[in-house]
Amino acid sequence: MSDKPGDAELTDEELDAQLREIADQFIDLANQQAERFHKENISQGLMYAAARFNAFVVASHADDIAAYDQERDRAIEYFVDQYRQMFTTNLDDYRNTFEDLKYAHLMSSRPN
Repeated sequence: MSDKPGDAELTDEELDAQLREIADQFIDLANQQAERFHKENISQGLMYAAARFNAFVVASHADDIAAYDQERDRAIEYFVDQYRQMFTTNLDDYRNTFEDLKYAHLMSSRPN
């Protein structure tokens, strides 16, 4: 969902690399914020920011309020489904690394 004409020409691999680069930048910022705030609050902030930006994207594609209203439910379904798939995949990835303790340093036992 980009307004840049060149984005339509990206291969699946290029798009995947671009999305991961963007996500990594947000994660880096979240990790910086973790020095000041509880990780649960950062998680809520990220979800709020994603919801707010996604609402902007949906609105920016509508020519008028009627088109906006017509696309609203479909947009909600799309974004909720995408989040569910991404979240499930990442939960599975973390589960698969528990035995390796790859993320042990991130799994604090102290309340945060």
